[in-house]
Amino acid sequence: MDTLDFDQLLEDYRQAVDRWVDAIRHEESLATNDHSMKEMELWDTAGLELHDAELHAKKTRDAYKNALRMKNYGF
Repeated sequence: MDTLDFDQLLEDYRQAVDRWVDAIRHEESLATNDHSMKEMELWDTAGLELHDAELHAKKTRDAYKNALRMKNYGF
């Protein structure tokens, strides 16, 4: 990675955070007064998708931060 595209890394991070926020809102929207098994399973599935989106956002954040560290501090 001799020439890093910081703008692209930042854009990837921002898009990942947007997907994470969307996943949070989706999961929250499924927390309803309908206490059925079906609705609970949909809510659980959304929770798993939320977890995956969070992990992806954190990975893209780390990639961006590590690239900045390499540029600014050399490590």
